[in-house]
Amino acid sequence: ALFTGVVGRAELLSSIFFLAAFLSYTKSKGPDNSIVWTPIALTVFLVAVATLCKEQGITVVGICCVYEVFIAQGYTLPLLCTTAGQFLRGKGSIPFSMLQTLIKLIVLMFSTLLLVVIRVQVIQSQLPVFTRFDNPAAVSPTPTRQLTFNYLLPVNAWLLLNPSELCCDWTMGTIPLIESFLDVRNLATFIFFCFLGALGVFSLRYSGDSSKTVLMALCLMALPFIPASNLFFPVGFVVAERVLYVPSMGFCILVAHGWQKISNKSILKKLSWVCLSMVIFTHALKTLHRNWDWESEYTLFMSALKVNKNNAKLWNNVGHALENEKNFERALKYFLQATHVQPDDIGAHMNVGRTYKNLNRTKEAEESYMMAKSLMPQVIPGKKYAARIAPNHLNVYINLANLIRANESRLEEADQLYRQAISMRPDFKQAYISRGELLLKMNKPSKAKEAYLKALELDRNNADLWYNLAIVHIELKEPNEALKNFNHALELNPKHKLSLFNSAILMQESGEVKLRPEARKRLLSYINEEPQDANGYFNLGMLAMDDRKDTEAEMWMKKAIKLQADFRSALFNLALLYSQTAKELMALPVLEELLRYYPDHIKGLILKGDILMNQKKDILGAKKCFEKILEMDPSNVQGKHNLCVVYFEEKDLLKAERCLVETLALAPHEEYIQRHLNIVRDKISSSSFVEQPIFPAGKTSGVEGDKIPTENIKEIKNEPRPTEMIKTSDNKSQSKSNKQLGKNTEKETPHKTTKDIKEIEKKRVAALKRLEEIERILNGREPLCVRRCGWNSVSLLWKKWFINL
Repeated sequence: ALFTGVVGRAELLSSIFFLAAFLSYTKSKGPDNSIVWTPIALTVFLVAVATLCKEQGITVVGICCVYEVFIAQGYTLPLLCTTAGQFLRGKGSIPFSMLQTLIKLIVLMFSTLLLVVIRVQVIQSQLPVFTRFDNPAAVSPTPTRQLTFNYLLPVNAWLLLNPSELCCDWTMGTIPLIESFLDVRNLATFIFFCFLGALGVFSLRYSGDSSKTVLMALCLMALPFIPASNLFFPVGFVVAERVLYVPSMGFCILVAHGWQKISNKSILKKLSWVCLSMVIFTHALKTLHRNWDWESEYTLFMSALKVNKNNAKLWNNVGHALENEKNFERALKYFLQATHVQPDDIGAHMNVGRTYKNLNRTKEAEESYMMAKSLMPQVIPGKKYAARIAPNHLNVYINLANLIRANESRLEEADQLYRQAISMRPDFKQAYISRGELLLKMNKPSKAKEAYLKALELDRNNADLWYNLAIVHIELKEPNEALKNFNHALELNPKHKLSLFNSAILMQESGEVKLRPEARKRLLSYINEEPQDANGYFNLGMLAMDDRKDTEAEMWMKKAIKLQADFRSALFNLALLYSQTAKELMALPVLEELLRYYPDHIKGLILKGDILMNQKKDILGAKKCFEKILEMDPSNVQGKHNLCVVYFEEKDLLKAERCLVETLALAPHEEYIQRHLNIVRDKISSSSFVEQPIFPAGKTSGVEGDKIPTENIKEIKNEPRPTEMIKTSDNKSQSKSNKQLGKNTEKETPHKTTKDIKEIEKKRVAALKRLEEIERILNGREPLCVRRCGWNSVSLLWKKWFINL
């Protein structure tokens, strides 16, 4: 079975173009040994494509050269040496056929050199960074390195000959190092080179078809394997079965040629057929069985552990497979086993720390990260470590900092870790991003901005970075700059969901009418990308309310609530929308639903109490709402004031007066409370005057039906001051009061002297003036005022989180 991921597919593609390039080159020889350039040009193109798929595709040029010299031209090694010797001694000239061959070889070599230069430019003249765990022999001293590298050749040959114990990963401690010449495994190396040398001599010395077949088989086996042999540069693995795919073609040619030789002998013909059939059948069964191992990552790595238990990477990979299934407890066991197999494996300790974090065992997680950090090279100021530290190992600083910054007292320590990672690798983009987020948390937005600008220097085409910078500008109170950065992110990625959402909210919050159509367009694009996010529908509803499109606003609010039944702001604002559009009774069920999820929602209780008192005339129900508010927040001015209004409606003026006095003490600068208190005191004074002998006993206040309305506001981002709210009176009592006063006066007149009558008349006129003043105030009151709601909280409506890359 071949690795089915991207690497395996690259091997297959490279092999296809590898064979196509070779077959094309075989047609480059024309009549009379002339050159046919079209197949050569096609060969160069196919070599380039094969190399783009996988680097070893370039080795087909070597096979073409061997084919040209020893197969197409028919040279043997002795003949080639003789011809070259004669030419060098000046005893002969170069044959025309050899000149033609040299021209083709020069073209092939030049194209190969060009491909090598391009490849070097792609990797910026730097080899990939590998750790000593990837290829332990590569960092071992002499002669351990040479002995181990040479031993790997017979190991690969044995895998071709007997592919029974296959393993998806051969790194780390899979193959122990050969540290002595006395190691018995050196015998396998010696036998391998003897056998290879014998086949080489046979194929190069003789000119028969058999030797040519063996030569091409050896070339297909050896040349494509050279890039993986550590001959020119160390590779990031010890053994890799996938790199044997092209060499296996040569091995198959060698096996087929040997079988043909045996089957030609009549006494062995039947036996050879039986043996070949058995080999094919058993290998087919093995392939079928191996395919089941590739059913999933878990089964693949578990099958590898049956072959090799000394490879910490395999234990880690099983842990990763379980981690992806959210089975953190089992994953932890495999990660811990990896640390026991390879105690100095930084990645294993990082995996343990991450799993502890997922299990909310932060103390153990920090200990594991600290262990991984202790295995890192010590920092030397001014020295770059990119060449000898794997980039993923630097994540230990990021992971540890992300863990400890949850503790507000350790933010500086986390910042130090980010800076340490940056000092070890100045182009470590993720460190700048994480540090920018931390600096913002530390209330240092200017420094956070610097960190994100540095990250943008490393990657200006990253939409997430522009988005994060926009969030920083929001914290800096620079909405225009934030909007520019959101727009830049959307230029790079028109479907960047967070930029669509937050830029729309920023436009909406700006209050500029001309930006509303674009805000609506972006929110519609957002819900198209995230149809299950209730926030998008809610903010469309808020936008519609801004435009006074009440029906549309109602529709969006209902959609938001349908997706998220306990959507606090959507429930409240839908109720408020109903109250604004004279549908107060429709608001009550919505408020009931809101208070079912959030019994302590003070604004919901205020609005409900207002509707109950002014629409349902349920003073008792309203009273319960306001009393509940004061139970939760005794200093709530709105709730306290509205409870005072309830007392006023209940005609308990003294209690209303005490209540308003207490409310004024909570908000001494609120003019409307003082005015309402004066009204109540005037009513009390009026009632006291009526209760004098000139008024008949048992009569109520001189002004019936007067009301001081409750307070109600819409849920907004910053809590506003209560609005002054007083309703108009019923205008029914003045004439009645005047008549009654007249009657009372007439009854009392006969018993008084002229002087007394004049005194009483003066008091009566003064009382009437006071009553008229009260009526004038009551008739001039503002109606119940309900203001629009903005965004109730950043955490709910602003998706203002940072994107870690």
